[in-house]
Order: sequence, then structure tokens, then C-alpha cells
Amino acid sequence: MDKNEYLDLYHQMVLIRRVEERSAELYQQGKIGGFLHLYIGQEAVSTGLISARKPQDRIITAYRDHGVAINAGISAKEVMAELLGKATGISKGKGGSMHMADVEKNYWGGHAVVGAHLPIAAGMALGDQYQSNDGVTICMFGDGATNIGFFHEALNLSKVWSLPVLWVTENNKYGMGTTVERASAVSEIRQKAEGYGIPNARVDGMDLIAVRQAAEEHLEYVRAGTGPFFLEAVTYRFRGHSMGDPERYRQKDEIEKWQEEDPIGIYRKYLLENEITSAGELDKIDQQVEQETQEAIDFAESSPEPAPEELFTDIYAED
Repeated sequence: MDKNEYLDLYHQMVLIRRVEERSAELYQQGKIGGFLHLYIGQEAVSTGLISARKPQDRIITAYRDHGVAINAGISAKEVMAELLGKATGISKGKGGSMHMADVEKNYWGGHAVVGAHLPIAAGMALGDQYQSNDGVTICMFGDGATNIGFFHEALNLSKVWSLPVLWVTENNKYGMGTTVERASAVSEIRQKAEGYGIPNARVDGMDLIAVRQAAEEHLEYVRAGTGPFFLEAVTYRFRGHSMGDPERYRQKDEIEKWQEEDPIGIYRKYLLENEITSAGELDKIDQQVEQETQEAIDFAESSPEPAPEELFTDIYAED
């Protein structure tokens, strides 16, 4: 990558962090309704993954989707407007936190039901296979989804049909309030792919460079027509499962230990130690992000509500 690409990745990570922090504030003010699942702490996973994709590669994820949306190229203004349920949101204010998508950017959502998007990912990959496209479907999901039937059905058929899917589990150590150790029979989530003969690997999900390198390698493996690959990114969410989570199941020292390995801090240190940029340039990006986030909030708050007739649009796909 050249210097501008390195700095752009830093900008994306910091923007995700700040948008999420301000979203939490707006939720507490009653300006965001429904559920709100923050991506704070996991920014390196989606940023690294999506920076390695090609335009024809599809992205689909679960309900912790705001950061993925920003990485996919959706503006902070459209994300914030969607969170506030405004007509200018990326889903016209009708999707909210868990249903952000933009087909033109090959970003297919944002899905609220745990694990339900995995068969959809397999179906999209099957479509690319039928059309002889060289696109790869990048399917992201949490560790909790690997205990769901959808997971096993999708992985099985992806191997049977040799589908071009990069399965990526974001192992943030908890399925809602349950630790992986209490819900999973294997110590490493990637081991679940072994039962279907799918090659797999583990990566430090707090290290953007490590994630990007792994994504580049495994995307090309899948693109070569050799079938699916399973990648486990070990990460950690700094906040609760959702805004209503009292977090009684985690000890303070555990959270603080992981926060010492902040993905933004790790990447910032990498940029400085390798003399790619200066602290001053990074501080300037931090300031730009503050302004960009405030502009997004102002845009969202001044945007109109969806019109009543919008209840009857976007129900069926048109040929």
C-alpha cells in the first residue's frame, strides 16, 4: 500500500469508533430507538477484511453492522441518518441499526436473526458460481452464530458445492452474555470447519495489518476455485452486547486488559514505528473525524422522517 492507503485505513477505523461512541450518546438521549449493537473494539476486523476485497466481492454480516457499512463505502451521514430513522438513511430510515445495506456497493447487510444470513451467503456464492463470476462472498458472523443450525447447513453445502465463500467468524469471546468456553465444545471456533473438510486459520483480530494479510491470502485461495475457507478473527468488544446489556458477566480487569490492546492504538503504533506517517498527521485525521461525525449528526437530525406511504414501498423486488 502507499501512504494514502495506510492513512485511509486509519481514518476508517477512527471514524467507526467515533460514530459508535456518538451513537451511544444519542441512544441514551432517546434519539435512536430499537436495538443498538456497537462495534467498538472490533474495528480492525472489518477494516482489514474489506480493504483486501475486490469490487466484485460481496459482503454480508450480522446485526453489528455500522462499522462494516462505513468500510463498504457508506457515508457516516447515511449511517447516522439510518440510526435515527430518517428518510436520508441508507435504508430510507426503515431498517435502523441492524439492517444497513447498499447493493450497489456489494454490501448485502446487516441481518438481525442470529446466523440466518449464512445460507443467504451460500446462495449468493452459488449464484456467482453459476454465472462463472470470480467474485467471493465474504460472510461475517459472531462466535455465537456457530452454534446455530444455519451455520452447519451453510458450511456443509458450501463445501459440497465448492462455493466461493470466505467464512469469517468474529470471535469476540461472548455470545450475548455467555463465554465461548461455556457454549462451544471446541477451544477454537475454526475447529468447527474441520468437520466439513474446510481449510481454516486463526488471526489476531486486533491487528489490522494481520487481518488484511490473512484476507488477501485467503480471498485469493477461494477465488482460485478451490472452494470455501474459514477464518477466525479473535477480537473483543469493549462495550456490552447491546445498549441494554448490564455487563455483569465480565470482570473489569478483563475489559481493561483487552483495551490495552486497542486495535486503533496498535495500528497507530505500527504507522509511527515504520515511519509511514507522523503523529501530527494522525492527530489531524482524528480532528477531521470529529468534524465529520458532528456533520453526520447534524445531517441526520435535520433530515425528514420517512413519509407514511413508505410503509408500502420496497416490499417486493421488481424485475
